[in-house]
This record gives sequence, structure tokens and C-alpha cells, in this order.
Amino acid sequence: MPDDTTITVFDAVRALAFIGDLSMGQPIDHSLRTAWLAGMIATEAGWNPLQIEAVQHVALLRWSGCTANAQEFADFLEDDVLGRQALLASQKPRAPQSPRSPHSQRSMPLPEGMLAMANIHCEVAGDIASTLGLGPETEAALRAIFEAYDGSGVPGVLQGHDVPVATCVVALASDIEIFSRLYGLDEALTLARGRANSVYPGFLVDATAPRAGEWLALLDAPVAPWTDVADQPVSMRRRVGLELVGDVIDLKLPWMTGYSRRVARLARDCSAQLDMDEALRHRAYKAGLIHGIGRAAVPNAIWNAPEPLPAASLERLRLVPYWTSRAAGQIDGLAAEAEIASFAFERRDGSGYFRGRSGMAMPLEGQIVAAAEQWVSHGTRRPWREELSDAQSLARMQQDVDAGRFDQEVVTALLACVLPGTQAKVAAPAQDDQSLSQRELEVLRCISRGDNTKQVARALSISPSTVRTHVERVFRKLGCSTRAAATLKASTRGLL
Repeated sequence: MPDDTTITVFDAVRALAFIGDLSMGQPIDHSLRTAWLAGMIATEAGWNPLQIEAVQHVALLRWSGCTANAQEFADFLEDDVLGRQALLASQKPRAPQSPRSPHSQRSMPLPEGMLAMANIHCEVAGDIASTLGLGPETEAALRAIFEAYDGSGVPGVLQGHDVPVATCVVALASDIEIFSRLYGLDEALTLARGRANSVYPGFLVDATAPRAGEWLALLDAPVAPWTDVADQPVSMRRRVGLELVGDVIDLKLPWMTGYSRRVARLARDCSAQLDMDEALRHRAYKAGLIHGIGRAAVPNAIWNAPEPLPAASLERLRLVPYWTSRAAGQIDGLAAEAEIASFAFERRDGSGYFRGRSGMAMPLEGQIVAAAEQWVSHGTRRPWREELSDAQSLARMQQDVDAGRFDQEVVTALLACVLPGTQAKVAAPAQDDQSLSQRELEVLRCISRGDNTKQVARALSISPSTVRTHVERVFRKLGCSTRAAATLKASTRGLL
């Protein structure tokens, strides 16, 4: 019998696709629809089943690196969600360029930071594919997801047949899906032809145009195709830890590194204190891991702003558990956990969101996850405040109990898990810090929270040059080149 804290690779990929869609300001079925269209384009081009499968995986994970560079995008575009949405909706054509070396294709330099953002995105997406065991073709395409057929992409080191063909197919499928939805099929095909032999090869557009209307009609049928795990190859039915999804969620905000795991562990341990059976503990744990899926739909500028927030920002926050419920609730393997996770911001007095449920209308697992999330929130440093001490967090939790927002029994069980000197049935996470020294771990934990070199140096009382040396060693040992990728790899190993 599989471990109840795991899910199938297919469900993990779909969850990551939903997170990506929310990050890009797209409907939560955008990546699913794009994956199916990409599969039809590859089939029309005469590809074999393994190639078609890889294309579909690339489409589902195309935006899986979005949370990793959300802060950089927020600095660049202010609203990382709506800014990305506008970029995808752009109708600007790209004229084909003459075939030259890939390094001479771009006449204008990249905007400052664009290359760094692309590198972060591609490294994380490629690492996710590798972690899920999706094969070298999928991984290579994701690591080159912003390259273009004529060499004008980002970083612009590939062109022509050197660009993974799956990258080109998915780019075309995405354009057709988005443009037909926004501007109609005829305009979508016109725009795609304007990008032929620049973003993707012209023969793919020629193969797609005659069948696009038929394919879109099938996608709009009451029962969408390619959404059942039973239709997936054996590789997609393997079991993987749901922790990966929580780690990807947390990459959106540097100060949230490890947040979902902490909520999940506390929810599980609180359930144990309340003598709930093993199945319910597993469900509370998994709900804690995915409770933040909907955060991807809210721009970082709101998350990083000090309270009190204006009404418009509060309204967007109220939709976080709604999007968690809508996205994860469509995945059979996570439907029960999504329902529980959607109560993470509800309160027993009806003052929470998004439903405003009260009293017994909140399931016990939902109350546990909500209390765990609140405790972890109190103890997490924000850009505008330091983390609260245990004493301060305890005082606030008791205020919530007195006001009827949390149940006393739930909070008592939770406190037994987190305060020193109490007996708690806590299962400690596995640690694997063999490859990193203690100092390297300290530096890694600092940079994972978004600290820059000077901040790490001050915190650890070492010189900036020593910090840089440790960072280089950490990157080398973990096999990565960006903070986001190092954070993800360290989180999956239980180091953070």
C-alpha cells in the first residue's frame, strides 16, 4: 500500500501546473489545455509516443519556475501576476531574422535582470523535472523554455535545430490557447503565423492551422481530454512526496522558505496530540503542504506590504483559499486535502475567509490547519516585521481563543507540540546535512530567506567575501547556480 503522504507524479505535475497558471495570471486549466494541444501538434507532426509524452510534460511544467523568480518579477513589473499576464497576451509579432550565429541574433541587449530571471526559472523547472524523473528530453526543454527558433530568445544561446523541439511545440500550443481565448481563432492563427520561423519553426504552424479549430472544439467539450490518471503512462503513476509541491509554493516569497512544511508538520503533530487516527493525520499533513497554492495568484507587492492593507488588497488575499480549493480540488488524489486546506484562513467566529464559516461548520482538520498556519505565521519574519517570540505568539493565540476564533482544545494540543518542556508526539523531519558544513548550512538558511551578502555577513559575524565563498561551495555541492534552485534542493533534502 502506498504511503498516504505521497501522490502520483501525474497529480504532482497537475498541482504544479495550477500553481504556474495562477502565477501567470491564467485560468487554472491553461496548462492542461496547452498540454493537450501540444500533444495533438506533435501527433500531427508524426512524432512517436515518447516524444508526445515529453511535450505534454513540458507544457504542464512550463511555468513551474514562476514562483522562484516572482520577487525579481515584482521588482521588474511591480505586479508579478498581472505583469506576466500582460506579457502572455501581447499581440506583438516577431519578424523572422536572417540565419546567423546564435550570439548575433539580438540587436538590442536584454533588459536588466531579464537574463537572471530566465536562468532562475529554467533552472528550477529543470530541477523539478529531474526530481520527478520525467526524462532528459523534458528536462532539456524546460531548461531552454525561453529560447526561440531564430536565436532571439532568452538567453539566446540556441537557435534552429539546437532548440529542443518540445520547447517550440509548447510555445506554439500556448500561443494558440491564449490568443484564441482572448482574440478568437482567426486572430490567433494570424498571430502564430507572425511568429513562424522566429519563435517556432514555420512547418509546425502549417501543420497546426488546418486542425486548430477542431482541436479547440474538443477542448471545449463538457469532459476535457487527458485529465485522468488512468490514461497516463506508468511513469506518471509512480508515487512522489507531496513536499515538493509545498516547496515550490514557498519559493514565491524568500521569507516563506519552509513555511508549508512547518504548517504541515505542526498540523500532523497537533492531530496526533488529539489522538486522531493515522489517516486523518496524513490528511492534515498533506492539507498543510498545499494550503498555500492560492498564494501564487496574489502579487508579491501585497505579501510584502505592512498591515493594515487597503480593501482592494484584502479582497485579493481573501481569494487565496478559494484558489487553493479550486485548483487542488480538481485533482482526484488531493480533493479531500484541498477541502481541508481551504479552511486555513477560516475562524470559528465567522471572521475568516473565504467562506466565513463558523463553529461546527469548520471540520476539525480544518481548524487544526488554521491554527497551525496562524502559529507559523506569527513566528515567521516578514519584510516589515521581525518574527514574534514564543511568548508573543502564545499571547496572540490565547487572544484568538478568548475571542472565539480558535477552539481551546485545538490550541492546547498545538502548544504541546511547539513550546519547550511539553510532551508532544512529534515526528522529526529527516535530516541529510552530510554534504554541507555547519557554517555552509547557516549561510544557506540565510540566503534561502532572501538575505543578501551583507545581511548574511552581519547575521553570522563574518566577512562578505567569506559569505560569497560559502555560497559558491553550497551551489557547487548542491549542483545549482541560483538561490531559488539551492532553496528548492535544500528543502527537498530536509535541510531548511
